[in-house]
Amino acid sequence: DQGRPFTGFLYAGLMIDNGEPSVLEFNVRFGDPETQPILARYKGDFLELLEAAVEGEISHVTPEWEEGSAVCIVMASEGYPGKYEKGKVIEGLEKDIEGVTVFHAGTAVTDGEIVTNGGRVLGVTAVGADIREAVSRAYKRVDTIKWEGAFCRKDIASRALNR
Repeated sequence: DQGRPFTGFLYAGLMIDNGEPSVLEFNVRFGDPETQPILARYKGDFLELLEAAVEGEISHVTPEWEEGSAVCIVMASEGYPGKYEKGKVIEGLEKDIEGVTVFHAGTAVTDGEIVTNGGRVLGVTAVGADIREAVSRAYKRVDTIKWEGAFCRKDIASRALNR
């Protein structure tokens, strides 16, 4: 309506309280931890969906989603969101757990080692048949990754698990 067309991916961050949704934010970046579990459940070639959007053909595409649930646990540097140190060597990235992908957000390579290079360091994203399985897989993987000052919230999905 304002002459500023938008083509792309728009993510609405919602908070649901007593069944009433409230919009917290809108994002358009794929690097956000909220996007990672969404993309983990996407079936098919995501590039085809993006190309359809660019070409104005998105209405001809029906996205399909994997059944189940997904969750992302952000592993952060001590001090985040305030001041934090960079350059801490990250250990345990070589381990593999089925249904889990570790996304690098604030990392760098120094002298052949992967080190911290930001506040949000890793997004540990897991899928499962239900939320309980996805959360369990994610925290199991989190427990294998170490660096000095690493931390993450332990309450991710706690309300969903308590239902």
